[in-house]
Amino acid sequence: MPVIMTVDDTTSMRQMVSFTLTDSGHKVVEARDGEEALEMAKKDKIDAFIVDINMPKMDGISLVKELRALPSYKFVPILMLTTESQDSKRQEGKAAGATGWLVKPFNPEQLVTIVEKVLLCR
Repeated sequence: MPVIMTVDDTTSMRQMVSFTLTDSGHKVVEARDGEEALEMAKKDKIDAFIVDINMPKMDGISLVKELRALPSYKFVPILMLTTESQDSKRQEGKAAGATGWLVKPFNPEQLVTIVEKVLLCR
């Protein structure tokens, strides 16, 4: 079963993403910020990431860059899930290596569909 990591400094958002994906049969692990996510990703195999942009210690864009620099995560799906909707931020995320972009609040069915789609395309 693929492991999906949700990375967000807001506990309730991590829990909503986790519940949504777990309810549809996925295994989910949670990280509070980019630093914690990177350390976890170096220790365990993660099959997809759902990452917020605005977080303390290490933001989402920096996390994407760090993950893409690791050979084992060069092609792993990384979805940005954020309140940021400006085109400039989307372009920054894409340039860093993000696979896709979702704006909060998210639609649970849409999130599941997109996660399953990117997992199939790996």
